[in-house]
Amino acid sequence: MQFDPLAQRYHSQRFPLYAGRAMVNCSMPQASAAGLEVLLKGGNAFDAAVAAAAALTVVEPTSNGLGSDAFAIAWSARDGRLVGLNASGPAPRGISIERVLADGNDEHGRMPALGWTPVTVGGAPSAWAALNRRYGRLPLSADLAPAVAYARDGYPCAPNLAHDWDAAFRRYRALNADGRFDAWMRCFAPGGRAPLAGDIVRLPDHADTLEAIGDSDARAYYEGGIARTIDAASRAAGGYLRYEDLAAYRPRWVEPLRVEYHGYEVCEIPPNGQGIVALMALNTLKHLDVGDAGSPLTCHRQLEAVKLAFADAFESVTDPDDTDVDYAAYLTDEYGERQAARIGECAEVRTRRTPSAGGTVYLCCADGEGNMVSYIQSNYMGFGSGVVVDGTGVALQNRGADFALDPALANALKPGKRSYHTIIPGFLMKDGRPVGPFGVMGGYMQPQGHVQVVMNAVDFHMDPQQALDAPRWRWDRLNDVAVETRFDAQTARALGRMGHRVAVSLETGGFGRGQMIVRLDNGVLVGGTESRTDSNIACL
Repeated sequence: MQFDPLAQRYHSQRFPLYAGRAMVNCSMPQASAAGLEVLLKGGNAFDAAVAAAAALTVVEPTSNGLGSDAFAIAWSARDGRLVGLNASGPAPRGISIERVLADGNDEHGRMPALGWTPVTVGGAPSAWAALNRRYGRLPLSADLAPAVAYARDGYPCAPNLAHDWDAAFRRYRALNADGRFDAWMRCFAPGGRAPLAGDIVRLPDHADTLEAIGDSDARAYYEGGIARTIDAASRAAGGYLRYEDLAAYRPRWVEPLRVEYHGYEVCEIPPNGQGIVALMALNTLKHLDVGDAGSPLTCHRQLEAVKLAFADAFESVTDPDDTDVDYAAYLTDEYGERQAARIGECAEVRTRRTPSAGGTVYLCCADGEGNMVSYIQSNYMGFGSGVVVDGTGVALQNRGADFALDPALANALKPGKRSYHTIIPGFLMKDGRPVGPFGVMGGYMQPQGHVQVVMNAVDFHMDPQQALDAPRWRWDRLNDVAVETRFDAQTARALGRMGHRVAVSLETGGFGRGQMIVRLDNGVLVGGTESRTDSNIACL
């Protein structure tokens, strides 16, 4: 049979899935299956989240990897509380604005996106170990076993995965005159091209590294042989990351930020993550008439609330250890009322900063005991820095690309500092009880996706699948707005008359990819999964 799996002639429809015992929602079906596999072996939702996250580094390396950062928000049935985990890594202690400029490693006064300079410590393996150690039921090695099997035995490449992989291959090949992406080519394009949909992909170096992480409670990655290999590669290439940076790293358990929105609590990880942007926007919108789903007035007010929130976040969100900003002030009713009063009938430019693109994976899990996990990890821009550490499968993130080289700015580069972070897991609570995890991945689209999904569910009473499927808008810069082809044309025209410069995008990838689980009062789980990518739900 001859067919193009990306040639979608018809807009298919999905219904929400219901489960009584467990649910794992991921952007790749193999990752959902990995989570289900450990649940069937006696694990809980935390084990499933770790298994799925590890599997995603293998089956979706275009958006995350062994050098990723991670965040999680989880409801622990044992403790009866919501907890947050910040596993974002800091800049190397040997880097500074002065050194980057003196070494000539900047790009016209900005941090570069590729190479060793924007590499920060990867926190994802530490997140797996921390979640497993505190809440898991199986050994970490058991949670990582499905990922090891996918890496060693192989898996078939999915259509959207093949598309993104080929785009990365073409980019790196065009920039590889100096050989700096040779290790990436050996790892991810050993046959001289990216895999096609249906090709079997094997990543043997990943398998060995994942086994070492599982057998050592992740210490091999931060204190053992993997860390020393990363150190040696960095030194050889003139990078700043060192063994000492890895050995000193620890993830942090944090208290999620919350804002009341129309009877629900929307919960996000506090800065350095940008989850506060979604909370600031919702805190503004709750003081306005939200109108009807997809109406011009509703979309206009959503866009203006998001732009106002980003304008404040760009000026203040960074590593909380490096600022005295009181982020709680953004979540007060007084702040929301002031912001709401600034929104009129016409679009206004709220900030002149242009957000960058990014690639991320999000997953959520729930089990029959009441545990629920909202988890996200990312290499930031696709494969990240383009740096792969030979023989390990470790693709290093480029999160440091968001640092500013102007010391007067809030997110200025400093040794050991954590950057403004785009990846954000979300969680809904009501009356002190967990409703469920949700998330929308994709760079600066993420808080915009959170706002749209939350309002679809809370205000417009959509089930989790419809809340994700609804056509999306995306603010890009100034008053520029992109909408999907399915977005209502009359609404788009009305937004244009309000001053928004609206463009229809033929690609869905830039509008985020999400997952959502809701627990009903009787304990039944209801899930939705992203229709814009290769995602799937595994449930019992």
